[in-house]
Order: sequence, then structure tokens, then C-alpha cells
Amino acid sequence: MIQQIQDRFAIEDVLIRYTRAIDTGEWDRLDEVFTPDARIDYTASGGIEGDLATVKPWLAENLPIFPSRMHSLHQIAIDHDGPDEARVAAYFHNPMTLPQGDGQPDLLVEFGGIYHHRFTRTPEGWRSRHLHEQICWKRGL
Repeated sequence: MIQQIQDRFAIEDVLIRYTRAIDTGEWDRLDEVFTPDARIDYTASGGIEGDLATVKPWLAENLPIFPSRMHSLHQIAIDHDGPDEARVAAYFHNPMTLPQGDGQPDLLVEFGGIYHHRFTRTPEGWRSRHLHEQICWKRGL
């Protein structure tokens, strides 16, 4: 029981590291979130699918068009598949701003959905080896 509590805190820390890396543009921090061979699927929101080495530069090139990004995570469900594997679902709300130019106010763009991860325990701690972003709703696009 104590190990499950420790694992839950460790996995939640990784989820927070993920949202902070995305929101702050600290793309190299994603190395502390994913395994090197992780598969990441952002196709539901108009993004790409690929391994970490492909997705990281894509994020660095495309997300800065939204100068303000903020994630909130909710309802984190962790289901263990043995001592070293876990399926994780985390609801998210992700508002961002998109400058309009010509003196127009920034457009607020929002996504709501569920991050579906498959986590594995590594020598460096828990890491996501698969992320599928499910979009439940969006506004502003």
C-alpha cells in the first residue's frame, strides 16, 4: 500500500512536469517525462504523432504561436498493470492565447480532454512510454 501511494505521487509529479514543460516552452524537460522511445499522439488536436525525437522539435516550432499557455489537470486515474507498469488518464483544461494583430485583442483558444498515458518504471523513475491526447471539446478555433 505504501508503495502504491509513493508511485501515485511520483506519477503525478511526472504529469506536472509534462504540463510545465509544455506551458513554459522548456522542451528538454520532456526528457524527464518520456522514455526515449515513447510514442506521442497529438493528432486529435491537429498535431502530429511520433517518437519523442520527432515531437519535441515540432512542439518547439509550433506552440510558440500561443505565447500564453496554461494547463490544469483533474481527475487523475492510475491503474497499475503489475509493479512497474500503469495506465494513467488525466483530464485536462488547456487555455492559450493567440495574438490577432492589428490592435485586435488576443483570441482565447481552449481545449478540454483526457491525456491517456502508459507509464513504466525506469531506473530514473516513472516515465511515460505512450501518450494519446483525446480532445473532448475545443473553443476559439
